[in-house]
Amino acid sequence: MSAGYIVHNLAVDVGGRTIVEDVSFAIAPGEIVALAGASGAGKSMSAMTPFGLSAGIASGSAVLDGVELVGLSERELSRVRAEKLGFVFQQPLTALTPHRTVRAHLVEAAMQAGGAKPDKAAMIAMLEAVGLSRPEERLAQYPHRLSGGERQRVLIAAALAHGPRYLVADEPVSALDAALRGEIMTLLVRLCRERGMAMLLVSHDLAGIEHHADRLLLLDQGKVAEAGNAGQIATAPATDYGRRLMAATPRLSEPWAPLPPATEPLLQVANVHVHFPRPGWRRGRIDAVVDASLTLAKGETLALVGGSGSGKSTLGRAVAGLGPMASGTINWQGKTLPPRRSRTAEHRRLIQPVFQDPLASLDPRWTVADILWEPVRFLTPRSAASDGNIYVEQLLEEVGLPSDFASRKPASLSGGQAQRVAIARALAANPDMLLLDEATSALDPLVADGVTALFTRLQRERGLSMLFITHDLALARRVAHRIAVMDAGRIIECATREALFAHPQAAATQRLIAASG
Repeated sequence: MSAGYIVHNLAVDVGGRTIVEDVSFAIAPGEIVALAGASGAGKSMSAMTPFGLSAGIASGSAVLDGVELVGLSERELSRVRAEKLGFVFQQPLTALTPHRTVRAHLVEAAMQAGGAKPDKAAMIAMLEAVGLSRPEERLAQYPHRLSGGERQRVLIAAALAHGPRYLVADEPVSALDAALRGEIMTLLVRLCRERGMAMLLVSHDLAGIEHHADRLLLLDQGKVAEAGNAGQIATAPATDYGRRLMAATPRLSEPWAPLPPATEPLLQVANVHVHFPRPGWRRGRIDAVVDASLTLAKGETLALVGGSGSGKSTLGRAVAGLGPMASGTINWQGKTLPPRRSRTAEHRRLIQPVFQDPLASLDPRWTVADILWEPVRFLTPRSAASDGNIYVEQLLEEVGLPSDFASRKPASLSGGQAQRVAIARALAANPDMLLLDEATSALDPLVADGVTALFTRLQRERGLSMLFITHDLALARRVAHRIAVMDAGRIIECATREALFAHPQAAATQRLIAASG
């Protein structure tokens, strides 16, 4: 076919090393094809390299509307991108220029292929088409004034402003909460169907691909492991790799996973308020957390779920003494914890955090041994003694890493390895509770499943309590004894996982469950 995108025996080399090999697929106008797989499988390289948007060198064939892309100069590729393609990237805040307004982004995007400058009415129509509220007001705003979902809608509007025939979406919703993921993917699919536009979708959200893509290619170490109808592969994968990927993806329909028993009360949080001054010249304050109360028992996991900006992380940081708290009380085994600035090393030892981005939370200059020994020196009576190396080796073994990792630095670690080091660091001070703030959301399904299984094992072996902050309701269902739902800074519902899914009471909870599958 002359119209469409045909890739045949695509290979991609980076620094003399072949990282994609023998990838073939075709996309017809109006069709949605997804590339999925574990981290490092070659998804983004396969999608971006033929268009000149990666460090790789392409060989083989990639034909777009009869034009062979492999071998074109950068100037020729730039013209093809401007005329025929739109791109939606994972992080809209970094993809949008911070010092330019929404209007400036839309004007530049609409004129990139030589089109006329759009008037105000046309730009309002662009924003209305992607479901952005108050579009006239948004034209004068800068990216930092928008929420994550609003920024992604602006990015989509800019990608479509010049009327492309093809859309390349690289992890377009992985940084968003469940409700926004569903909304944005439904929007992209609707726009493709209405405009006859083809889409190449790169994603590790296999549950979402099942409902939004026509065909699916599973990539493993740069090669196609399985290809076919997206719904069929998602429900009955033919390969062991496909079955492992699907099993690692949490779903609301899966059987209840057994959890270790919880025992006596450990933590009581009552009537917590957190507020911040409004940014810029405006007076007043933003109420981030309002009258939040929760309890946590020994050996229990409480999941804190909600949409972006609902106050989950702010509440978690206040409980752990990592962020401000305007009022409220936090009791630990019946005794009130002091304000964060008055907490002793022993108080800080009790609750240890694991954050979303492991590499950003590890000092790049330090070895793994230095990283693991720091909390021991500052938070425990243990001195920097001769048993330090042995203790570091024990921590690494506990999180499933070999002892020779002690001499490595964070830059040499994969995302999953770095997160295991971050978990070992949290365990080094021998805490009673872990604060897990989106601790698996930056990882692909296989790696995230391994880290989740590690949390469950550590809870059984150490009797740890966990406050598990996540926007993934299916993951919360898999790992938590109870689930608390936050909306607009308030805990609006809290119940056992079985009760919450059987009889959700709050409208926000019902929307989250619907958006999650």
